[in-house]
Amino acid sequence: MEIKRDVWSLLLVLLLGQLVAFAMAASSFTSSVIANLGVDAPLTQSFFAYLLLTLVYVPIVLRRRQKLQIAWYWYLALAFFDVQGNYLVVKAYQYSYITSVTLLDCWTVVWVIVLTWYALGTRYSLWQFVGAGTCVAGLALVLLSDAESPEEQDPGKMPLLGDVLVIAGTVGFAFSNVGEEYCVKKKDRVEVVAMLGLFGLLISIVQILIFERKGLEAVTWSPTMISLFAGFAVAIFIFYTITPFVLKMSGSTLFNLSLLTSDMWAVAIRVLFYQQQINWLYYLAFTVVAIGLIIYSLNDSSSDDETAGSSETPAQYQQLPIEDNSTRIGSNSGSQERTHKEEVHIC
Repeated sequence: MEIKRDVWSLLLVLLLGQLVAFAMAASSFTSSVIANLGVDAPLTQSFFAYLLLTLVYVPIVLRRRQKLQIAWYWYLALAFFDVQGNYLVVKAYQYSYITSVTLLDCWTVVWVIVLTWYALGTRYSLWQFVGAGTCVAGLALVLLSDAESPEEQDPGKMPLLGDVLVIAGTVGFAFSNVGEEYCVKKKDRVEVVAMLGLFGLLISIVQILIFERKGLEAVTWSPTMISLFAGFAVAIFIFYTITPFVLKMSGSTLFNLSLLTSDMWAVAIRVLFYQQQINWLYYLAFTVVAIGLIIYSLNDSSSDDETAGSSETPAQYQQLPIEDNSTRIGSNSGSQERTHKEEVHIC
C-alpha cells in the first residue's frame, strides 16, 4: 500500500512538472515571437504576469484577515530576484534563439545546488555531482554551438550575448526558487504566490518607469500583440500556480531538472514555426544534458528527501487556523510558543 502511494506521488510530481515545463515552453514561444516582431519590453511582459497573479491570489489572502506568516521584506527580496531573472531571460530573446535560451535556462540547477547546500542544508551524493557536472558540460556545448558558423545565423542576433544574459538570469531564478521552496515548505503557498505577485508587480512598475518607458511607447498594440502579451501572462500564471506544489513535493533541484523537457518543445517550435535548422552540436548538448539528468535523478533520494525528513513537521502544514488564539490551552499553548519563536527566528 505504501509503495503504491509512493508511485502515485511520483507520478503526480512528474505530471505537475510536465505541466510547468509546458507553461515554460509556451512563455518562451510568446517571448520569442514578441522579440521577432521588434518589441523590446521584457519588464512589461512580466508586469502583466505579476498583475494576473496579484488579481487572483491577493484577494484570497486579504479575505483571511490574518497577518503575514513571513515578514514582507523577505517577500520583497524574493520578488526582486524573480523580476530580475525574468527580465534577463526575456531580454535574451532579443539576441539569441529559443532553443539556446531554454536549454541554458537549466543553468539554474547549478546555482540551486550551491544555494540549497548552504541555505537549506541539502546534501548531495558524489553521483549527483557527476550528473550535475555532466549537465554543465552539455551547456558548454550550447555556447560552442552558438559561437560556431556565424554566417548561418540571423545577422540581427548576437547569440553569445543572449547566452550571457540567460546565465545571469538563472542566478536570479535560483535565489527565487530556493527562497520559494523554503517558504512553501515552512509556511503557506497561497500567501507566497500572492506576495510574489504583488511585490513583483510593484518592482516591475518602478523599473518600467526608469528603464522601459521608451520601449513601451514604441509598442504597436495590435490584436496580435495584445494576444501575445496575454498568452505570456497566462503561461507565467500557470507556471507560478503549479510551481509551489512541485517545490513542496520534490524540492527546487528536481523541479528545475524536470523543466528541461521544455527544451524538446523549443526544438519543435524552432523547426516548425521558424523553419530554422538546428546545429548538430545542440542535439549532442541535449543528449549530454539528458544523460546528466538521468544520473542525478537515479541518485536523488538522498538529497531532497533527507532535507524534507529533517523538517517533516513544518512541511505538513495545513491551511491557516481561523480560531482565536486565546481558545488554545494546554499543549497547544506550548506549541504556539515554539512556533512563535521559530517565526521570530525566521523573520
